[in-house]
Amino acid sequence: MGAHRSMKPRYAKIVGTGSCLPGQPVTNAELVRRLAERGIETSDSWIVERTGIRQRYLAEAHVGSSQLATEAARAAIAAAGIPAADIDLIIVATSTPDWVFPSTACLVQKAIGAPGGAAFDVQAVCTGFAYAMSVADSMIRTGAANRALVIGAEVFSRILDWSDRGTCVLFGDGAGAVVLAASEEPGIVASKLHADGRHENILRTAGHVSGGAITGHPFLTMDGQAVFKLAVSVLDSVARETVEAAGLTLADIDWLIPHQANVRILHATARKLGLDPDKVVVTVDRHANTSAASVPLALDVAIRDGRIWPGQNVLMEGVGGGFTWGAVLARM
Repeated sequence: MGAHRSMKPRYAKIVGTGSCLPGQPVTNAELVRRLAERGIETSDSWIVERTGIRQRYLAEAHVGSSQLATEAARAAIAAAGIPAADIDLIIVATSTPDWVFPSTACLVQKAIGAPGGAAFDVQAVCTGFAYAMSVADSMIRTGAANRALVIGAEVFSRILDWSDRGTCVLFGDGAGAVVLAASEEPGIVASKLHADGRHENILRTAGHVSGGAITGHPFLTMDGQAVFKLAVSVLDSVARETVEAAGLTLADIDWLIPHQANVRILHATARKLGLDPDKVVVTVDRHANTSAASVPLALDVAIRDGRIWPGQNVLMEGVGGGFTWGAVLARM
């Protein structure tokens, strides 16, 4: 009989992050002015009090999700210190792709010069980044990939009804990216994903292109109270579930990066989990809600400003239309 060879554990570890925000920030004051020209009344104080948002970035008409994703990807690859050609898996989480097909991931693959590996999009709206990270983690653990580029990229400004004060002030555009690499050291230690399609009506963009025309409703609609109530509940439950799956406790979490939808949801989630508010990374004030891009954008900010460092446990979680929710726990 041949000698038995033990198999070392294989993990997916975050080795680089990057982000991209289009143009210059649009402050609440500037947005209020633009909306006033459309006959829509709001104010900086109204927006800040209800959401915590003070500014956002809005892409120009010629800028698509793939361009933002590409710039974020280049930054993440540079931070990882690897050639783009070494990337053998690209997953883009987006609800606002450039085209029906090919995927945004394929467009990014072409732009960065990394042909040959798998490339595809995932669509779980604001939970998309958690879904994409979980899929990439699984593929790396099984040996189907060695170096993965995971991106959240959105141009939500394209699907906003600018006559609806309740939604148009909430969102922004941007992209965040991470590079995951196979490692013998723990990286992504646990992830949990969920969905409940029975709640599809509370947050959706129920339109489509058919026969060269738009069918259905092409703009985002939201039942704000229903979303708030459900979001706080599932963000609490999936955080606890993921931490338990990792064999840790909430006291072991160094940083919580929730989906950046609304500062009240962020604060309510931290309270329910019993976490110190100082352990919560908050960027909604400067980025607004960038859907699938919000968590990787916040992660990149906190790594680059020195808050997050190697060895720390970072819990990232999302919640969005579908209704979807999920979390990923990473040891940096």
